[in-house]
Parts: sequence; structure tokens; C-alpha cells
Amino acid sequence: MRTPLSRGRAATAASLAGALLLTGCGADVEERDDDKSSATVERCGEKVAYTVPERVVAYEGGSADKLFSLGLTEHVLGYVMPPANPPVSQSPWAKEYAEVEKLGEDLLNKELVVSQKADLVVAGWNSGFSDQRGITPKILDKLGIQSFMHTESCYNYPGHPVRSAPLEALYEDLERLGAIFRVEDRAEKVVADLRKRVDAVSDDAVENGPPVFLYDSGTDQPFTAGNQVPPNDIIRLAGGRNIFAGLDERWTQVSWEAVAKGAPEVVIILDYGDKPAAEKIDFLKKSPRTRDLPAVKNDRFFVLDYNEGISGPRNVDGLEKFGAYLKKTYG
Repeated sequence: MRTPLSRGRAATAASLAGALLLTGCGADVEERDDDKSSATVERCGEKVAYTVPERVVAYEGGSADKLFSLGLTEHVLGYVMPPANPPVSQSPWAKEYAEVEKLGEDLLNKELVVSQKADLVVAGWNSGFSDQRGITPKILDKLGIQSFMHTESCYNYPGHPVRSAPLEALYEDLERLGAIFRVEDRAEKVVADLRKRVDAVSDDAVENGPPVFLYDSGTDQPFTAGNQVPPNDIIRLAGGRNIFAGLDERWTQVSWEAVAKGAPEVVIILDYGDKPAAEKIDFLKKSPRTRDLPAVKNDRFFVLDYNEGISGPRNVDGLEKFGAYLKKTYG
């Protein structure tokens, strides 16, 4: 059983004097009368004041990865990881996952957060936070529990929708978390490194790349990626063209007829922990609605890890791999 650590408090106190004004990501640090500080950060367009959390609950790999990439392991109490996520042992931050508690493998819920005395919950809208499940930022606000929502997911947030290109939203999240935890310099370096890696792929991308279909799930009707989720940026920056880039949606349902009309030359398979890529490829090869697609006939499948497809620093890993795949296939 992991007990909450206090090393972050000392580091926080030492860093307050050097806290930066982060107007570019919608964050600033304010001194309070009681000599503590709060960082005012945008949460889906709303300005929210945060104190430095010490008992963070992260939902899904993307949330935990953002925290771990910023070196915030000591602030993380634990994570909730539903079955869709691949094993954390496969993560670049496997060591950090092992240092915190696995709090559950189901959907996020208020009872768990309250029982664990969390002081910050990191999740996305409709991916963790949900009106239907009774755990929303507003509900947590009333309980005195801070919450942080992935900017990419704000596109669907009722009353405060925010539109941001998915990878830009990732950078904004890292900068805002940097402000909340008073590690702005660290966040700046992490973002600069990610941008450099993205630029390297984009600068060397194939020209006039192929039409691409991302297959998430579904047999009667497929779920896929619109232009408000990371795979759209992964496809675009690698030189491909998402056949559903015209849909102002996040993860959305379409028809097989629309897929056929797009004539994808490459299919990206989103590989879930509980819905393996091999099963999805087998379905596409056998279904009369998909077996004649150019990508299927030519066996052009690219497997994208679940945590490379949801908002998180592993998006850039996915981009690098897909960029290399297109260069090998079409370069």
C-alpha cells in the first residue's frame, strides 16, 4: 500500500518565487494572503484556482502519462485503469506506475474519489467525468475536490466547449499541469521536446499520402476518429488524410457505406486491451462490407496502441511510428 509522500511540498515552496506567468496556456500564479499560492488555470474555458495537489487520482493511461512525464509521481496517489487500456507494464512509465496504487479497473466514480481522499482528479469529459455516472467537475467542486479535464475533451463539455487541435491541446494540458504543480520549467522542456519530435516527422512526411480510416470498434456501424481527437493529427502530420477529417467530432459513429466511399488505402486499428487488433483485422477481412476496401485487399493495417490514440504524450510515439510506416509504404 503506497502512502502519500510529502517531498513535493518542499519542492513547491522552493519554486514559488520563480513561478512563471503562463498566459499562453491560460495559467497564472497568484500569491494569497495566507502565504500559500494558487495557480489560476483554465479548465474547459473556466478559470479555476488550484492549490498544489498531493493525492491525485488519474483516470486512464493518458492522464497518468501526463503526470508521470512531468515528474509528478510523488503527487499521484493512484490510477483507475479500465480494461480498454493495455497493461501498464508496457508503458514507458512502467516504473512510475509501479510506485503508485491501482485504485480500480472500472469506470471512474465519485465514491472511489471521496473514499481515497483525493485532492485532484485528472480525466476527460465523457472519459472519466460524466453526468450519467454522477462525477463531474461541478460535483467535485462542491465536495472541495479539485479536477482537471483534458483540453481535447472540452469540445463536448456542456456549457463550456473549447475547440483546440488535439496535439496543441496536449501541449496546453502539460503547461497547465506544470502551473498547477509549480513545475513550469519542466513542463516547458517536455513540451519543447514533443514539438521537436512532431516537427521532425512532419518535415519528413510523405507527400500526397493515402486516405486513411481509423477503426476503433463496432460491427454494425463503426466507431472512428473525427477531427477533434489525436489520431486525426497523427494521420495528418504523417502525411496521410483521415477520410473523416471533415467531421467536427471526437470519437464518433459512421456507416460502412461512408467508409467504402472514402476508399481508404490504410486502416489504422486502435488496439484495446480488451479488444485486440487481430480480432478487428479478422473481422475486416471477412465482412462483405469491408473485405474489398483497398487497404484490406492490400493488407495495409497499422496498429495504434490505445494510449497512443487518446490524449497523452504517447501520441507522439504513435505519430513517429505511423510516419515511419507511411514512409516505408509510400516514401
